Amino acid sequence: MQQFLQPSTDEWAALLARPTASYNDLEPVVENVFAEVKKRGDDALKAYTAQFDHVELDEIRVSQAELDGAASRISKELKSAIQLAKNNIEGFHLTQKTPKVSVETQAGVVCWQEKRPIQKVGLYIPGGSAPLFSTILMLAIPAQIAGCSEIVLCSPPNKAGTLPDEVLYTAALCGISKVYTVGGIQAIAAMTFGTETIPNVYKIFGPGNQFVTVAKQWATRFNVAIDMPAGPSELLVVADNSAVPAYVAADLLSQAEHGPDSQVILVTTSTELLPKVADEIKAQLKELPRKEVATKAIENSKMIVFDTDELAIDFINQYGPEHYIICMENEDLYINAVQNAGSVFVGNYTPESAGDYASGTNHTLPTNGYAKQYSGVNLDSFLKQMTFQKISKEGIKGIGSAIEAMAAAEGLQAHKNAVTLRLNDLKDEA
Repeated sequence: MQQFLQPSTDEWAALLARPTASYNDLEPVVENVFAEVKKRGDDALKAYTAQFDHVELDEIRVSQAELDGAASRISKELKSAIQLAKNNIEGFHLTQKTPKVSVETQAGVVCWQEKRPIQKVGLYIPGGSAPLFSTILMLAIPAQIAGCSEIVLCSPPNKAGTLPDEVLYTAALCGISKVYTVGGIQAIAAMTFGTETIPNVYKIFGPGNQFVTVAKQWATRFNVAIDMPAGPSELLVVADNSAVPAYVAADLLSQAEHGPDSQVILVTTSTELLPKVADEIKAQLKELPRKEVATKAIENSKMIVFDTDELAIDFINQYGPEHYIICMENEDLYINAVQNAGSVFVGNYTPESAGDYASGTNHTLPTNGYAKQYSGVNLDSFLKQMTFQKISKEGIKGIGSAIEAMAAAEGLQAHKNAVTLRLNDLKDEA
């Protein structure tokens, strides 16, 4: 990892940059795939799966028998772990349910707000070298709690042309039956337009690589919503001498192993911590099965020392990390100062891995600085907030003249007339 000691604010722009390709670089590929999927449907999905995943598919949809059969091939230990995670994620997301809000703003004018589920949602589950079956829990559970009536799940096939048993088992456990062996740009296009086999949806959820991220943004051109821009994973750890160097290194590597375009950052106010963490990274890296991937990510990553807490906090909020670990003696200072972060982990015994899997919070989070304006996935992500109102005769009498005056001032006579007609009828009744 590159080291920077007390960088000036002039250097921050370079330090804040992510190691990702630009949107413009990837856009032509995404545009072409979308056009082909819209035109050729399933045939295009199979062709792109052969091209990108090197797999020839006969069937795109996973049968119910395949979903049910996965349970017999999963160990009891893993089933127990998945169930524990499911319980915690359900528990946390159930607490996010809110009742109807209602108020009589003035006599005879009642306004209220209710939440209704998005009917059709698509869940993208990353696959390839690390199939993230945990993401199914993070997306399917709040979708079910919200009451979404149609849930579509797409995930790229492995070399055998199937989905891993862990993915199939978790999907079945979460009550998802519409599961498709399609990944990448073509999966996002399929859920955008619909094909002979895959239904179109109204909103697409889930993380992915840079191509998937751009594809999701491209889908918004066709009246499909997305959860957020969620690309390559990232982690920022702020630590001082109260942190355990081995834990800090392990946390940094846990995100570095996601992919070569991941980025991890260590921010500290202690120069003594740097060599300790660097030594631990070297030692732990040697033992990782995905050390080649992690090594490339580490090359994109940085250790930064600041003189003061104020500078460290300012830099962190400008970076807006997806995952943010606080291991500081004065942790309250850093907790209270958080302005931009996807999910925050506090203390030596709160690894980011806990949020990835089983503590209960959601791991689908904004990356690439989008934490400045986006929230991570939560129950409300699957709901629409709708407002209602009912006005009585007394109410329209009380509010009517104000509406007439404002409409007239804006030059919208028909708006004014909609009230005036009612008020005149009420005068006639009287």
